[in-house]
Amino acid sequence: MTTSADAPTTRATGAAERRGPLRVGDRVQLTDPKGRLHTIVLAPEGTFHTHKGYFRHDDLIGRPEGSVVANTAGIEYVALRPLLSDYVLSMPRGAAVIYPKDAGQIVQMADIYPGARVVEAGVGSGALSMSLLRAVGDDGSLHSIERREDFAAIARGNVENFFGGPHPAWQLSVGDFADVLPQIAEPGAVDRIVLDMLAPWENIDAAATALVPGGVLICYVATATQLSRTAEDLRADGRFTEPAAWESMNRGWHLEGLAVRPEHRMIGHTGFLLSARRMADGEEAPERRRRPAKGAYPTGDEGTWSPEELGERAVSDKKLRRVRRDVGQAPEV
Repeated sequence: MTTSADAPTTRATGAAERRGPLRVGDRVQLTDPKGRLHTIVLAPEGTFHTHKGYFRHDDLIGRPEGSVVANTAGIEYVALRPLLSDYVLSMPRGAAVIYPKDAGQIVQMADIYPGARVVEAGVGSGALSMSLLRAVGDDGSLHSIERREDFAAIARGNVENFFGGPHPAWQLSVGDFADVLPQIAEPGAVDRIVLDMLAPWENIDAAATALVPGGVLICYVATATQLSRTAEDLRADGRFTEPAAWESMNRGWHLEGLAVRPEHRMIGHTGFLLSARRMADGEEAPERRRRPAKGAYPTGDEGTWSPEELGERAVSDKKLRRVRRDVGQAPEV
């Protein structure tokens, strides 16, 4: 199943719509004096309540971003339209999201540029899709492939809620990557492929067939065993350059007068990123000169790879139904 906007659209969310005064229907992020965040959608005669008072949405409608509004108890809130990173961390979700720190690395290290032809697989809740759409722009294309229809529905709802409607560069298909990719892309017609799935090594052949020479394949995996298997299968395939792998960690800093120090909490390991580039047809990457350590390549059966063994946590059907309702994508009865 493929979904896209049937009617032409100029841009799902134009720059002008993200500037100017706050309007009815705008999503607004409120920050209280303790730094806590609250997200509301402005509505006529709407109100924002906490256990310490309330204020009316009309107090914000028509005012510029960065305005301060006080509730009936005198508590002040700063009102701003949320950044993409804010939206991703607060939006309804079924599957776990790719954190902004990793999405930023994917956009930069895979060199996602305006006009690029990009395919991603493993859409989850749509977090990465939004970053990729921002990068390719209206003149590029992003085709997202998701195996589960319920995850795809949640992703569609989140993406369209953020952009204010269907994005002109986005298509979403439900199915297996290896089955869908040949239907949507000719061999050598894709510039970048992003895989966020349990076993990306199973789709190396399909990715290599679709990528242009010099195209980038980037994989997001959670565990070291997935990372190792993907790297070895890329080397064995012979159509890619030597893979590179890394992870990033995000540690905030406490800023209070002279008490400037690292925060006690940080966003540590979320996943590994692995990238490689497509070689020209008929060419092979030079053999690695470094010698592996003893025991680096075990012999015998490699065993099976199940979702449970790779650490995937199941999402209940009840939660998925609730999240689909939250994003306006409830299943038809």
